[in-house]
Amino acid sequence: MLGRRWLEMTWRDGLFAHWPVDPSTVAAALPDGLSVATHDGDAYLGVVPFVMDDIRPRGVPRGLSFPELNLRTYVEGPNGPGVYFYSLDADDRLGVAVARGLFRLPYYRAETDVRGTAASGGAGQGGVDADARDAVRFASRRVHEGVPHARFDATYAPAGEAFTPDIGSLPAFLLENYRFYTAGESGQLYVGEIEHDPWTLRPAEADIRANTLFAANGFEAPDGDPILHYAEPIAVTADRIRRA
Repeated sequence: MLGRRWLEMTWRDGLFAHWPVDPSTVAAALPDGLSVATHDGDAYLGVVPFVMDDIRPRGVPRGLSFPELNLRTYVEGPNGPGVYFYSLDADDRLGVAVARGLFRLPYYRAETDVRGTAASGGAGQGGVDADARDAVRFASRRVHEGVPHARFDATYAPAGEAFTPDIGSLPAFLLENYRFYTAGESGQLYVGEIEHDPWTLRPAEADIRANTLFAANGFEAPDGDPILHYAEPIAVTADRIRRA
């Protein structure tokens, strides 16, 4: 449970694209104090584009909204299992500054174009129609100075019936995470916690035309197609970070 629900927001139009990788790939890129979390022997790298809507301190009537794109993995840490972010790209100068300062997360400024809002129903077989009613087009280009550039361009849509992940399943391992870790410049490990209802997910289809997030973070692109989930909108609360 959160000690204080400091921020409130809604996450929407989210795609979770995950690639299984050897645990050693992830282990080599984690700060001290964190170890690799695995499911059936595999570690995972995830690319997640979505929109953060109406982000505001609790009690404030109106907040910021902007698209975000992150590269993540899953870890075990001193406060329990959680998410570790390698990078987070956001199209909001103020939001990036606040997140870097208050949450010590590796947020970078990006120019992002999001078109369409996914609705109930599925995309057609054999690809995603960019003009379909239920498709989301998400294109991001990192413009933050002093860091490797990164691009992502995809169209995605739900493609199946809604479900809630079963405890112990792979979707639960990948998505039901309520804690994140980050490291300060001195190596000090910090932890933050969030709260929300269990995810409502759908299988997804995606046409990923560009994705240089792996290279920008020092990884080789994983082999094979990703595991894809579309996430229904969800209300989220977040606490301040603290020392792990």
